[in-house]
Amino acid sequence: MKVELTISNIDKNNRFDEEVFAYRVNKDGKVFISWYGKQVTILSGKERDKFLASIEGVDFLESQLIMAKVTGNFKRGNERNNK
Repeated sequence: MKVELTISNIDKNNRFDEEVFAYRVNKDGKVFISWYGKQVTILSGKERDKFLASIEGVDFLESQLIMAKVTGNFKRGNERNNK
């Protein structure tokens, strides 16, 4: 039994219809990935090269998915309740 992964299977709530993730490359070559404008990940070296190669030439939805995978589950366990 083979399960085909599509963007509709992964993004069931249509969160990637808007720009959730963004990235920029600084002059030193580091890649900064942000989530809703907040920096969450910095890539350099082999990770940076792999990311830039994978994101080159893909459409908007695919790029959002790649950045989501690279950042991982960065929110688990670090949320704080504002009391």
